[in-house]
Amino acid sequence: MMRIGLFLLTNLAIILIASITLSLLGVNSYLTANGLDLTSLMIFCLVFGMVGSFVSLFMSKWMAKRSTGAKIIEQPCNAQEKWLVDTVAELAEKAGIGMPEVGIFPSNAPNAFATGWNRNNSLVAVSSGMLQRFKPEEVKAVMAHEVGHVANGDMVTLALIQGVVNAFVMFMARIVGYAVDSFLRRGDNSGGVGIGFYITTFVAEIVFGILASVIVAWFSRRREYRADQAGALYGSQAGMISALQRLKMESQRQSEDLGGQLTAFGIASDTKQSLMALFASHPPLDDRIDALRNLK
Repeated sequence: MMRIGLFLLTNLAIILIASITLSLLGVNSYLTANGLDLTSLMIFCLVFGMVGSFVSLFMSKWMAKRSTGAKIIEQPCNAQEKWLVDTVAELAEKAGIGMPEVGIFPSNAPNAFATGWNRNNSLVAVSSGMLQRFKPEEVKAVMAHEVGHVANGDMVTLALIQGVVNAFVMFMARIVGYAVDSFLRRGDNSGGVGIGFYITTFVAEIVFGILASVIVAWFSRRREYRADQAGALYGSQAGMISALQRLKMESQRQSEDLGGQLTAFGIASDTKQSLMALFASHPPLDDRIDALRNLK
């Protein structure tokens, strides 16, 4: 219920902000008696595409805390929490970013994430399972990887790319929808659009959305390699390689228990032999390990 509530809240915020923005810009409708107003359509798509991405970005810390149940360490309660906070502080100083909030979320699966809308207002968190089973140097490398995401500005860049892609999908889907509807309604001078426009637009958005997700996934895989390099730089190369190797073993062991649940660091390596590799947000762990071993 929590995830559904957060999803609905996010979409409500997107619709509200986008509607206000469109009203201020004077864009009431891109459908006119003479057909599509391409300028209004472009503004409409850009507003909804970019607003959707950036509302999600600005709400990312709040949503991450509630969806994962992460406990933010405001005052360390034990030696492990103190070590984690001190380690993140050291890594943040090396990376030249503001001290992130540090959290631990309850999960037996080894996992970690970073989120936040800027370099000096971020959150990094690690699962309790990773803290329990990984060596300190491996956890440090993992946190360095997450700090690397923050230092590289990956969250903002991904939001920009996703926003542009969303706008492109909406724009092209409506162009196709109008073209198909005009063909089906040729000879009809009643004006407006028919049901064909809405059905075709819906289908086109799905098709273009699938194709566009390949672009977003490609960027996501590139940023994982860069974050791995940050893990080796701010933590240690040996620690980062060891962490990825342990993640590989853990993902293989947990694939049955968790129904193929993905960890924050990778997907099953066999995806590189299939079409699904194009949609993977993380490269295969073997490829990431090889890239780190070749890192000078």
